[in-house]
Amino acid sequence: MPTPVHQPRPAERILAAGTLPVAAMLLTGTVALYIALVAFGNITDFGTNQQFVRHVLSMDTTFKDNGLRWRAVDSTGLQDAAYVGIIAWETLAALTLIAATVLWAGALRRPRGVLTRPQKLRRAQQAATIGLLMILFLFGVGFIGIGGEWFAMWQSEAWNGLDSAIRIVTLAGIALVVTHLPSAGAAPTDGDSEKGS
Repeated sequence: MPTPVHQPRPAERILAAGTLPVAAMLLTGTVALYIALVAFGNITDFGTNQQFVRHVLSMDTTFKDNGLRWRAVDSTGLQDAAYVGIIAWETLAALTLIAATVLWAGALRRPRGVLTRPQKLRRAQQAATIGLLMILFLFGVGFIGIGGEWFAMWQSEAWNGLDSAIRIVTLAGIALVVTHLPSAGAAPTDGDSEKGS
């Protein structure tokens, strides 16, 4: 005789929406949407942020008596290559985070097929971690570290992206922490079991 399938009540469904995997999915999706829009904007309005990258790398709007000016990159070819690299990284990060969001959503459904819910949650967590680390690397190392300090972007009144970079690093960092919090949702439930592990 087949085992009856537990049908969650409406109250259980509402409470399930407050679990850490749901929070991780929503935060991952938020960062995915943000970086996808940034990449899309940079591709469709290439010139605006191209000027930003050129001004930051050339250091032409930093303090007039800047003793760090020797660090400037004045080659427009190198400046544009850096900008195209940034766009490619943003696009790859966006695709990774979109895939992670889809994996989170799939892991939150009743398990079907070969993978159990804990295995699906781990896959979602791994994909989200990769995408979020890409964001932290780009905005933390690239914008805050290299742009902000090496190229002294903090000195520019017109071309200073540090506030935006700090906002996205904070959001991505919070999403990464939530993604790695221990969660009751990751434990086997409703007959889920770890097969072969």
